[in-house]
Amino acid sequence: MLATPQSGSSSETPSGVNDAVRREVTVIIAAWRAAGTIGKAVASALAQPETAEVVVVDDDSGDSDATLNAARAADDGTGRLTVFALDKNSGPARARNAAINASKAPWIAVLDSDDFMEPGRFAKLTELRQQNLDLIADDLLQTPDGQPLSEGRPLWFEDDKTPVDVPLELFFASCISSPKRKRREMGFLKPLMRRAFLEKHGLGYDESMRLGEDFDLYSRALMAGAKMRLVPWAGYVSIMRRGSLSLRQKRGDLVALLASKDRLLASGKLSPAEARLLKKVKATSKGRLVWVDFMAALKTGNVFRAAWVVLKDPSQAPYVLRSLRNMFVNKIRGVK
Repeated sequence: MLATPQSGSSSETPSGVNDAVRREVTVIIAAWRAAGTIGKAVASALAQPETAEVVVVDDDSGDSDATLNAARAADDGTGRLTVFALDKNSGPARARNAAINASKAPWIAVLDSDDFMEPGRFAKLTELRQQNLDLIADDLLQTPDGQPLSEGRPLWFEDDKTPVDVPLELFFASCISSPKRKRREMGFLKPLMRRAFLEKHGLGYDESMRLGEDFDLYSRALMAGAKMRLVPWAGYVSIMRRGSLSLRQKRGDLVALLASKDRLLASGKLSPAEARLLKKVKATSKGRLVWVDFMAALKTGNVFRAAWVVLKDPSQAPYVLRSLRNMFVNKIRGVK
């Protein structure tokens, strides 16, 4: 690691925090070149009275410490902020594992460095901590970059606001893409995770992955018997940016994503119904890989190779055709 973990020096109680509030939540933030957004993320985490500690791990941003300095500038002086950097850029999974290892509160909350939380989120979620749950998630308010919260849309809940207990079958089913319905993947959620459950089952983020690491961890937790509940939006604001890491899908990252699903399928822990659903989820990931290979061939002018990419796996032809259509529509609309 490039920098030794550094915490604030004060142990004062934050202004407005009632002494009776139980600080039981660690907020972990993996950051890479996030100087413009990390301050708001950190401040929103420290503003939650239930936050025991916020751990920011810079994934070797190489930005002359701009991300580290912006994170430290958001410190509220209560001694709850720890900031340090990794010595090599390895992706969010390794950074999050480092943050988990550097923390100790009984509940772990993941916050992306370009997202933030509205006041009161943890108060609503920790009300459920005595209900024998291991993953407590609220809906995401998916908000376009630069737009007010009123422009945000929920990932999951629309008219019916009834909380949902999430078995593995429902989790997998939510991640199956379809052109006939909006994207509602529970793998995007940012639940509170019970540390004792993760430790008991030896669970952490798979550091071979830079894409889909949340889906993989939640899948393995549910396979191990985790009880998960999804409730209506409590305050997590997911900023939708065109340049986010999740949208810049590289071939190697997609290969690792497919490998993770193969490991889940080979675990012997899935029911036949769960395995069928996961194979459908895997097919979507395979479609993305075929699209990347198809476009790489086109960009080199090799039309025959592009055609072969699709012909050798005809089941992915509809995905490629939809992606081509969307690409042309976006160009006509001037969307980059």
